[in-house]
Amino acid sequence: MGKFCEVCQKGAMSGNKVSHSNRKSGRFLYPNVQSVRALVDNKPQRLTVCTRCLRSGKVVRALPREKADTAEA
Repeated sequence: MGKFCEVCQKGAMSGNKVSHSNRKSGRFLYPNVQSVRALVDNKPQRLTVCTRCLRSGKVVRALPREKADTAEA
């Protein structure tokens, strides 16, 4: 799902574009959502999360996956 935060359920809002002559036409205002790997029930899962939830700490980001080191052995 795009343009929808899976943590706080923030979605698109409708409003008006207002021109210089004060004429109004419809528009949509979308939240800034990012696709991140987050921990859900101690398992990494891909979520679309708004930047407000990321910044406030409502989401615990998953660490990068470990690569198999075959060069050291």
